[in-house]
Amino acid sequence: MSQEAHKDQTSPTGTPASARRRHLLATVAAGLCLPALTPAGIAAPPPQGGEAARPSGLERSRTRVAGFADPEMDFQLIRQIGAARYGGASVGECLALARRIDNGVPASWVAQFAAAAARQEADARQRAARHHPISAREQYLVACNSYRAAEYYTSIADPQHAAYGMKSRACFLAAMGLQDDAFEVVSLPFGATPLPAYFMRPAKAVGRRKTLMMISGYDGTLEETWLSYGRAALERGYQLLLIAGPGQMDTVRFHPQLAFIPDTERVAKVALDYLLARPDTDPARVALMGISFGGYFATRMAVHEPRIRALIANSPIIDLHAYMTSFVGFDPAQMPDADDIKLAEVDHLPPSAVPPQTREMMRNLMLRFGCDSLKQTYLRLREFRVDDAGLAKIACPALGLVGSGEGAQPLAQYQHFRQQVAGAAGYVFSAEEGADGHCQVANLAYSSAVALDWLDEALA
Repeated sequence: MSQEAHKDQTSPTGTPASARRRHLLATVAAGLCLPALTPAGIAAPPPQGGEAARPSGLERSRTRVAGFADPEMDFQLIRQIGAARYGGASVGECLALARRIDNGVPASWVAQFAAAAARQEADARQRAARHHPISAREQYLVACNSYRAAEYYTSIADPQHAAYGMKSRACFLAAMGLQDDAFEVVSLPFGATPLPAYFMRPAKAVGRRKTLMMISGYDGTLEETWLSYGRAALERGYQLLLIAGPGQMDTVRFHPQLAFIPDTERVAKVALDYLLARPDTDPARVALMGISFGGYFATRMAVHEPRIRALIANSPIIDLHAYMTSFVGFDPAQMPDADDIKLAEVDHLPPSAVPPQTREMMRNLMLRFGCDSLKQTYLRLREFRVDDAGLAKIACPALGLVGSGEGAQPLAQYQHFRQQVAGAAGYVFSAEEGADGHCQVANLAYSSAVALDWLDEALA
């Protein structure tokens, strides 16, 4: 249909289709992405294009705690700063980068984090060459996470997306080569497209060990999962298997054609087959943790896999379609075909209705779910659901985690998970704990304490 013909259409109420579509675009722009929650009291965005005037009098530092006015970009900054707890960033560098990034402009974010990552990687390499393995390892981890940050805001369709991801992976592998814990790169069989995974075991471990399998979500990576929870689990004596399924960031680096699948028990099967074939695994103490969208993956896996002996869902997403539509404010699956947004149209959407950041999120959402329009994507999301009959099949100890600031739908799904999974425990993180946001990215240490202390007791 030509643009002119499209403009002439009217709805049954007489509203021009083009006006409806502009309203649709603005609505989608306001709530397309997975929840990006910003704490109250955000500081004003930093000055762009130069330093602020230096005030007179005593001043201990020129660094200022200032985020972004754009809530999604501010959440990503908090996510990056939160990784400092386990060695994935430094607060000072993150704040310095924020001063040079244009608010809500993905290209600016990518340029700054990619440049920082390259500098950090070069520094790590030089320290390793001068025989400073601890310093080199820590710098490689920071570089790894900076490359992940650049990867996040790069379009899936851009070759640089995979390039940044592979650099993040390479820095992580370099860091793992400079530490004492046992580490293996694993390739799990999955038809013609093997899935990437990492296995880790505490350096002093002997005999059969308790094991934590971990899977992240929509935009998390194996490396970030280790920084968020894996390092904490290793300190507590767990051996780890970090896994990724079709459509996830690590898999997309190798197999960009693979989209998300709802039947993630297929991934669980090959991961458990691998894990339980190892002589160092105690089959009676195998747990699974899912993070973000991984809360759906892990819950679905536990429905079908009795070999999973404990489940942690952070957060327990049992209906992805309802979860996503709650942030958009309507159901794009029900929009008229004339108002649908096609993948080929994304680059031509008016910037006044759809900012660059949201345009990339929209494109990535369609590509990651293997669809060519927004409506088709939301129709596909309906398949990512665990019904009550499935939840009733989960027989292992289960823990649901959620932040109190995540929104009504995530909290409702958390409550439903607890009601339908027999004996499920739960914890709602609060603003006072600095952990009320999605996946508790601002207080990972406390989130790990809640999750892993519960798991210690569940597997005792």
